[in-house]
Amino acid sequence: MREYLFYRIDLQLFGEKTEPATPKRRSELREKGQIPRSKELVTSMVLLITFWSMKLLSSFIFKDLVMALRTFLSFSKDIDSQFNNSDIMRIYIKCMVIVSKVLAPVLLIIALVSVIVNYLQVGHVFTVKPLVPNLNKINPVEGFKRLFSKQAFVELLKSILKIGIIGYVVYSYLISNYIMIPELLDMNIERTSAFIGNTIINVGIRAAAVLLFLSFFDYGFQIWDYEKNIRMSKQEIKDEYKLIEGNPQLKSKIREKQRQLSLRRMMAEVPHADVIITNPTHFAVAVKYDPSASDAPLVTAKGKDLIAQRIKDTAKENKVPIVENKPLAQALYSSVEIGEKIPEELYKAVAEVLAFVYSLREK
Repeated sequence: MREYLFYRIDLQLFGEKTEPATPKRRSELREKGQIPRSKELVTSMVLLITFWSMKLLSSFIFKDLVMALRTFLSFSKDIDSQFNNSDIMRIYIKCMVIVSKVLAPVLLIIALVSVIVNYLQVGHVFTVKPLVPNLNKINPVEGFKRLFSKQAFVELLKSILKIGIIGYVVYSYLISNYIMIPELLDMNIERTSAFIGNTIINVGIRAAAVLLFLSFFDYGFQIWDYEKNIRMSKQEIKDEYKLIEGNPQLKSKIREKQRQLSLRRMMAEVPHADVIITNPTHFAVAVKYDPSASDAPLVTAKGKDLIAQRIKDTAKENKVPIVENKPLAQALYSSVEIGEKIPEELYKAVAEVLAFVYSLREK
């Protein structure tokens, strides 16, 4: 029987990017304008709103366009007298005003929809970095790679899918209304224009609606592809953390050095204490009372376990009294920091200890 050996391979050893991007990296990419968004979502929404607004305003648009056409063709019998610069300019300006009045609402709606859809996708972003010239964009080698890249292949498939679906929707609508085409021969020019315009608008609305439906999938794909491309390796995350927070090993050494200096300063105060209150083995608290400097006793040093033993050893070397009082030692250690006054609720207990120590000194 064959035996197979399976080994767990850590992809991080090969620099595999498997970790989600950090907030710092996302912020940097956002400043560069690299944000997941779907251009097709904006295009489809603009097309849908455009055709929809044209359908709602069709009667007004048709009426104004007819007025513009009549104005442009309103010549008197003496047509030769109309062809001078002033009259032609007057007719031209009047027609442009009518056309502008027709197009202004539609263009305003298009601009507003474009801004809103883009803002909903990317939020508030203002950067000029994408406008900075990049030589890689005009590099033939890089352009050839992009032409045959996976992204280009995906875009090709998406385009074929969109053309096929939209083409089927448009074909279905036209087939369902082909019976009206022969009747165009009996219609006047106004009814013919209205039928053609209505057909174009209805086809545009259906095509834009299908494109909008497909663009939601494209937006989801863009987010997924963006998250995949910005992944980071664990080493990159570590390097970024070092860059922001500093080297952890160096910071650990600095903290250790600070603890040692603080311990030395604290141990230097032990010989000047009035009494050392102990647990007796786990806690040791040095208390000093100087009426000229403070109105209450101060905790000048404290420690637990090994540090408590060092405090007691230093106290013995300097002949500082050591008093065993378990509840008081625990209360002082947990509630009073070094250099702080003891709380009022411990005045009586500490006063009794100090009185006992002072009585020993007098004897």
